[in-house]
Amino acid sequence: MTPREVVTRAIEFRRPERLPINGYGAASDVTGIGYEQPKPPQAQDDPLTDQWLCRWGKTELANMGQVKGHPLEDLAEMKGFPWPDPDDPRRYANVPKALDELAADPIRRDKFVVTGIFMILWERMHSLHGFENCMLDLMDGRPELHELAEHIVEYDLGIIRNMHRIAGSRIQALNFTEDWGTQSDLHISPELWRRFFFPRYQRLFAAIHDCGWFVWMHSCGRINKAIPGLIEAGVDVLNMQQPRANGIEEIARDFVGKVCFESLCDIQKTLPAGDRGVITAEAEQLMRTWGTPRGGFVLGDYGDHVAIGAQPETKDFMLGEFRRLDPWARGW
Repeated sequence: MTPREVVTRAIEFRRPERLPINGYGAASDVTGIGYEQPKPPQAQDDPLTDQWLCRWGKTELANMGQVKGHPLEDLAEMKGFPWPDPDDPRRYANVPKALDELAADPIRRDKFVVTGIFMILWERMHSLHGFENCMLDLMDGRPELHELAEHIVEYDLGIIRNMHRIAGSRIQALNFTEDWGTQSDLHISPELWRRFFFPRYQRLFAAIHDCGWFVWMHSCGRINKAIPGLIEAGVDVLNMQQPRANGIEEIARDFVGKVCFESLCDIQKTLPAGDRGVITAEAEQLMRTWGTPRGGFVLGDYGDHVAIGAQPETKDFMLGEFRRLDPWARGW
């Protein structure tokens, strides 16, 4: 099987011949195609301000940082706001060349290809309006918050439409970030989540599926109460990097076989501690309980070992253990 076939079969529960891997350099079965993020004129010369005019704060640590400047704290500012244009041709000028280079590359051409959207809805909402403001306005049912969400969804749909127009079936999935959990629960009640967000995820996921692509979602924290709704909306792969916060056995009991999971040894507890015996046991437990003999599991990567306090050799050891214990390669 090609890397693309291995990943596809795992997602579709059609018996991959081995464990699929996303990340870890040359070991990865997955590769990506991106596009540009043209900024409005007022942000052109500011590397800390993104295309939405969100201003990012960074420390001396080399990581992505955090949004500290929210351009739509006052939602009255939506009138006249320079919304990013998903149809701006500058976004896609380099995509055909990137696709051709991928097709000509003997190392990458048979890999599973993804494109993505950073901060697809909820994360972008509170980046623009502020987390506390969003929480209060959700509770109040403020109409302007629906308007904000619709602007973001329309941008997302435009990106999906344009990338499919250019790439078609040369892309296999759209992945996106959308952190929904604290250490102990969802940010909001499941009822509010379903009322406000579920219909919008349905629209987005349907548009992705209409392209013939898989829906590949990253979400940190204990998102357990959102998983039934995400599955119903059409998510295909759930990237969850804190399996101990989710409860490994709890997730297995409630959701195994219903969605494909992408995970790794817990990035908060297991990898920073570096205990090799624990890493080995957790790797085998995740594959055996979150996966099935038909598939349903992808080994993911947290690319920034410094940010999680893990040593590079710890990640290398974990990768080796997942491969060594691979139940699909051993004929599960």
